[in-house]
Amino acid sequence: MSGERPPEHVLAAFGLNGAQPIALGAGWEGGWRCGEVVLSMVADHARAAWSAKVRETLFVDGVRLARPVRSTDGRYVVAGWRGDTFVSGTPEPRHDEVVSSAVRLHEATAKLERPRFLTQPPVAPWGDVDVFIAADRAAWEERPLHSLPAGARVSPGSADGQRSVDLINQLAVLRKPTKSPNQLVHGDLYGTVLFAGTAAPGITDITPYWRPAAWAAGVVVVDSLAWGEADDGLIERWNALPEFPQMLLRALMFRLAVHALHPRATASAFPGLARTAALVRLAL
Repeated sequence: MSGERPPEHVLAAFGLNGAQPIALGAGWEGGWRCGEVVLSMVADHARAAWSAKVRETLFVDGVRLARPVRSTDGRYVVAGWRGDTFVSGTPEPRHDEVVSSAVRLHEATAKLERPRFLTQPPVAPWGDVDVFIAADRAAWEERPLHSLPAGARVSPGSADGQRSVDLINQLAVLRKPTKSPNQLVHGDLYGTVLFAGTAAPGITDITPYWRPAAWAAGVVVVDSLAWGEADDGLIERWNALPEFPQMLLRALMFRLAVHALHPRATASAFPGLARTAALVRLAL
């Protein structure tokens, strides 16, 4: 998110008058620590308020989950900022532990209802949230990327964006029907799980999707292989998850679609995705 410091009226709203905010790294998506509270700018008010409400009471065995901190008048979000309890740690390339955290988290989130905003299609003006909605749909719809709304397009003039689309279309024909039920999952765990020595992994937010639990684990595996220098055996070690090869295939199509659609996608991200595609094909 932004490098903007939380303004004084936001600090006051969360009872943090006089605090000197300290900028945190990518694990907190640009959040600011104020003692034991972290203030972060939110990209989408509805999603931020939903995540806060869920994390207020959710218990996940073996995971340190950041709890929301409400403002002094009881709100989860004030002027585009949310508050959370500080969770120590930094992202580390402990890929199997991140997948394991995903499995445990999704056992706990399986009982959650589908929030209304997850039933809505991407809309203009085309923002970050809409890119991910459209990319998610692309991995599952019969003709990938054929239902894009006005204003959405493959990264203009981007050769690797077009290569991503070509690869998505090649992978689409390898899909087979799946039976795993959809549920509430966190679709962005790679690089956001915090590790502090032998302490339980920390999770600071939930980025919600309505997909099978094994798909969300598949996204972690795809990201770890594409950008985290994970060893090729990562796929095999988690192959016992339900319908995992097909979930991995859809996770890869999702990431390729994000790459093709996101205005800030960079060419350097594509080679890792292409290499991962070769590994996923072997697993099918």
